[in-house]
Amino acid sequence: MNKSGITIRTVTPDDGEELLAIYAPYVIKTAITFEYEVPTPAEFRKRISHTLSRYPYIAAVKGNEILGYAYTGSFVGRPAYDWSAETTIYISENKRKLGLGGYLYGVIEDISRAQHITNLNACIGFTETEDEFLTGNSVEFHEHLGYDRVGEFHKCGFKFGRWYNMVWMEKMIGDHDGKPLPMIPFPELDSDLLESLGIMTGGGK
Repeated sequence: MNKSGITIRTVTPDDGEELLAIYAPYVIKTAITFEYEVPTPAEFRKRISHTLSRYPYIAAVKGNEILGYAYTGSFVGRPAYDWSAETTIYISENKRKLGLGGYLYGVIEDISRAQHITNLNACIGFTETEDEFLTGNSVEFHEHLGYDRVGEFHKCGFKFGRWYNMVWMEKMIGDHDGKPLPMIPFPELDSDLLESLGIMTGGGK
């Protein structure tokens, strides 16, 4: 799959510093993430490795430049939740509003279905009064992609001297009839299957 010269590939821990450069402004400038301090490159590489042990971690790439990335992770972590996954996405500051988010999420959905995951969940910082640190864009983005807002925690996150809410949104991507097939960890998916979904494997370093 190729969209205006953009390809989707899996990442490796070696991509950590480039991915961290995309993530850092969200920590420093926004309440999109409730993290206070930018992780070290070593910590970020460790996070990537942890995710890839079970879930997909992919990037949108043009040439040698990573424009944005997305991954899924454990939802709660108990075995009964194996068919649910939490989504995360970050786009480079100067590459937003280009359709990359929907592109990455579409691929994440395809991979998740191949893993037999039926529910995708997003945890999103939210404010009833938009400010310079947080708007409603993320909620609107997820609504546009078919996510439903299913819960809200009020004034549960404190950043930049202000209280922020958090909402949960979900999207059903599979059937819930009968006993589900076992969830397949990402490393166990066949490389030919991933290529058929338009995903380059092996990283880019």
